[in-house]
Amino acid sequence: AGAVVLAFGDSLTYGTGANEAESYPAVLAQLINRKVIRAGVPGETTSGGLARLESVIQEHRPSLMIVGLGGNDMLRKVADAEIKANLRTIIQTIRSRGIPVVLFGVPKPALITSAPEFYAELAKEFGIPYEGKIVTDVLYKPDQKSDSIHPNAKGYRRMAEAIADLLKKAGAL
Repeated sequence: AGAVVLAFGDSLTYGTGANEAESYPAVLAQLINRKVIRAGVPGETTSGGLARLESVIQEHRPSLMIVGLGGNDMLRKVADAEIKANLRTIIQTIRSRGIPVVLFGVPKPALITSAPEFYAELAKEFGIPYEGKIVTDVLYKPDQKSDSIHPNAKGYRRMAEAIADLLKKAGAL
C-alpha cells in the first residue's frame, strides 16, 4: 500500500490537454489507491527520457514504473529502430534496478493508425505487461481528446482505467 508508482513519459503522462488532477497518473492514483508520481515532460523523446531516467529513479525510488514514450520521436521522424533501441535501454535500466516495468504504446501519426509493433515486441522480449490500444482508441474519439494528439480529461480517465486493469491482470495490485 505504501508503494510508489512512477509514471514516466512525455505530454501524455504530463496530462497536456487537461489539468493536473485529470492527468492519467492522478486518476490512476485514485483508482489503485497508491502514490503515483507524474514524471511526464511535454515534447520529450526516448533519448531525452533515457538522459533523465537515472535522476528520476534516484529521486523517487519507485516500486513500479509505467513507461509511455515514443510519440515525439515519431513526430520528428526518428527511425523505429532507434526508438526501439532507446526504449529497450530504458526498460533494461529500470529492470537492472529491480523495478518492475509496465509499457504502453502510442500510435504513429497517420490518418489510420495504431501503436507500432516494436512496443509489443519489447513487451514480449522482456515479459512485461503492455497496453497497446488505449491511446489509439482515445484519439479516435473526438469527445475524448483536446487536440489531434492529446486526450482531454475523459480520455485520460480511460487511459488510467486501462492501465489500472492491466496492473490488476498482471498481479501488481
